Amino acid sequence: MTRPPTAAQRRVIEAADPVTGRLRGTQAQLAALVKRGLAFRHPRPPHEHFLTPAGHRIREAVPEAAAEEPGADAGVFAARVGGEEEPPADGAARLREVHSAWQGLLELRRMTNPDGAPDRPCGWERGHLVRAAALALEAAGHRPAAGDEDGYRVRATPQPEAVAVYAPDAEGLAACAATLERAGWQAGEYTEPRTRVRYLLASPRRT
Repeated sequence: MTRPPTAAQRRVIEAADPVTGRLRGTQAQLAALVKRGLAFRHPRPPHEHFLTPAGHRIREAVPEAAAEEPGADAGVFAARVGGEEEPPADGAARLREVHSAWQGLLELRRMTNPDGAPDRPCGWERGHLVRAAALALEAAGHRPAAGDEDGYRVRATPQPEAVAVYAPDAEGLAACAATLERAGWQAGEYTEPRTRVRYLLASPRRT
């Protein structure tokens, strides 16, 4: 049975980029994570190290275990899904974070899609549908709903590999659909039978 990572290795895993899984650490720490199957060394220069799916599972278990600690999630980037009670502050710093996260996701597509295609969603996005769709929208400049301010909302659905996207009006909904399609998603408009509210059902494209 594989031994759990050491405290130092776990700190390296916890500090990995939340989207791409890119790692920072000493060569010895990174080599040890590769040996345990928790990281891999990218074959192309600059030969950076990234978490494997097993490494991502360990990283994602850390916030759950630490959730009882006040401020445990401080400083962790998360795309805005719309309707957050305490959304992050807008401004230049947020724009840089979103841009960096989106560029990192494109690089993750290049690294993990079998053909290296950056225009098609990757496995990480299929495992984090709401966050992935929200990042595509926020990175394209759409405004998320916040307080009294209208904007998009991304929500999970019972359907496999599909999210629901809501916007304040038909024009906003169409704009969200266009953005998601450019980002490699399939999006179609539907109407909720009881409320008659229009929404998008969006899924990551496979081909």
